[in-house]
Amino acid sequence: MIRQLRTGLMTASILALSSGAAFADYELNILHINDFHSRIESINKFDSTCSAEEEGKNECFGGAARLKVAIDQKRQELTSKNVLLLNAGDNFQGSLFFTTYKGAAEAEFLNLMKFDAMTIGNHEFDEGEEGLIPFLDKVTFPVISSNVLAGYKSKLVDRIKPSLVLDVGGQKIGIVGAVTNDTTEISSPGDNVLIGLDVDTITTAVEDLKKQGVNKIIALTHVGYPRDLAVIAKIPDVDIVVGGHSHSLLSNTDEKAEGPYPTMVDNPGGYKVPVVQAGSYSKYLGDLIVNFDDNGVVKSAKGDPILIDSKFKPDETILARIKELGKPIEELKTKIIGKTEAPIDGSRESCRARECEMGDLVADAMLDRVKGQGVTIAITNGGGLRASIDAGDVSMGEAITVLPFQNTVATFQIKGADIAAALENGLSQIEEAGGRFPQVAGMKFSFDKSRPAGSRLSVVEVKEGEAYVPLDAAKTYNVVSNNFMRNGGDGYSVFKTKAENAYDYGPGLETVLADYLTANNPYKPKTDGRITEIAAAVPAEPSTQTSTDTAVTTDAKPAATETATPQAKPTADAVATAETKHVIVSGDTLWDLAKAVYGNGELWKTIAEANGNPAPKRLEIGKELTIPAK
Repeated sequence: MIRQLRTGLMTASILALSSGAAFADYELNILHINDFHSRIESINKFDSTCSAEEEGKNECFGGAARLKVAIDQKRQELTSKNVLLLNAGDNFQGSLFFTTYKGAAEAEFLNLMKFDAMTIGNHEFDEGEEGLIPFLDKVTFPVISSNVLAGYKSKLVDRIKPSLVLDVGGQKIGIVGAVTNDTTEISSPGDNVLIGLDVDTITTAVEDLKKQGVNKIIALTHVGYPRDLAVIAKIPDVDIVVGGHSHSLLSNTDEKAEGPYPTMVDNPGGYKVPVVQAGSYSKYLGDLIVNFDDNGVVKSAKGDPILIDSKFKPDETILARIKELGKPIEELKTKIIGKTEAPIDGSRESCRARECEMGDLVADAMLDRVKGQGVTIAITNGGGLRASIDAGDVSMGEAITVLPFQNTVATFQIKGADIAAALENGLSQIEEAGGRFPQVAGMKFSFDKSRPAGSRLSVVEVKEGEAYVPLDAAKTYNVVSNNFMRNGGDGYSVFKTKAENAYDYGPGLETVLADYLTANNPYKPKTDGRITEIAAAVPAEPSTQTSTDTAVTTDAKPAATETATPQAKPTADAVATAETKHVIVSGDTLWDLAKAVYGNGELWKTIAEANGNPAPKRLEIGKELTIPAK
């Protein structure tokens, strides 16, 4: 309806041409970053702090000094153009600078880059609202979020607006922010801050902007690429989505990209919305060019992220300031705690989807630390592992980069049924690369990610002596995790409500990791099959039970998401006898397509094999599939 109004205005404008009016297309250049995560120093290919030797070999990326130069150069190229510089959140957490200065260093360097607006990320609440206030006091640019709702007792009252309007080249540009709906689960905003539903609060903010006469609106979000595609880009009158949270690299040239830059999404209003994101850790600067017609409708969008590599010489003044701020932490940072015989993979792509080397290492270290207390199982969240470690000497600085959150060892007792429920929660967001994916020690489990969330867990075994035996749903086990998870973080509410004799105040995880590497020096990275992904041998209606003897009910429910109504799929009679094409829409899965085309969902692999074996439930919206004849 709203876009129909725009169409009407367009018609009126056309008629006005006869009286001397003329269309004036408007071009907007949007530079953007997301998920900076305190990467004030440059990073290497493992996303850890780059060494002087690597810098000398031109093997470093990003960092505040290099990113500032890239931004300045791009702004210089765009002199006399309409330019915005946007930040999609998660500037906190990830290096010793945040551990030491609690956001003050990040604020200082972001100010130098002169952002036009920033939205709140979930990690901005890692130190509670008290930890965010000093950052807000220091930054010289507006920080917005429509769904951060401060209660009357909160110190954030009137500090974070839902949106803002900027005059860019004589045109009003509306920007509305939002943070992921599960921020209360994955961070610590506190009791005085509520997180509203992103769709509702963005919709309200957009309506308010429309009343102010704004017809060009950007959603600056920290909710993740999948949700931006499925929901945010379909909110009426949202014209552009600049996102973060999922660390998604969108590109037209990089084969590892999650999607094209921009990804164009059909809005129900009858127009296309460009969605962009630019990786993470200051390694890329997003560079989007959007053309609007005279009525604020996007006519075209193009661009690609800029790799911030050695072609950008770091700003010497900023380097000197970084060195000055780094003096108090240099001794700690350079202390060698051990050696690894090979790189230790701690990438989010691995640790949020499967057993990973860093997950095994950290879980083993946690279990080793408390084995004298009778603890036999360790569970930690893959999202808590923030970097890989390269081969050779390992410094304390690298250990803290891997585990930057200052989480502590937490021990407790809990029933086997509740452990199974916890694992189901950990497996519930694999498609979104959710940080809750469980890395474990002292146990084994298998899962089938093609099944619906809540019924993915298969066989679960725990170690008793040197053997593995089935998890006993009725038995009480001694478990070690981290204090964040034990208190319900990342959806592990079962640990908060069902744990007994909990103690959340053990040593810091980074210290536990450092001590373990020292005791096992040199360390040889490994995975040993403790987590196994299986394919459903006989795809069937989802079960609500695990393979343990007792049915398991989980307290942890995956976050609800809205999806658009899929287009009608072809009937079996129409296409089963001839090859055809199908354009993927939101809600499509290979199982559903096979059932519609062949009358049998179990033939989904036929479609998969004809299209390069894409993830059966994580299909790229807008991509065309070949549907073979039956």
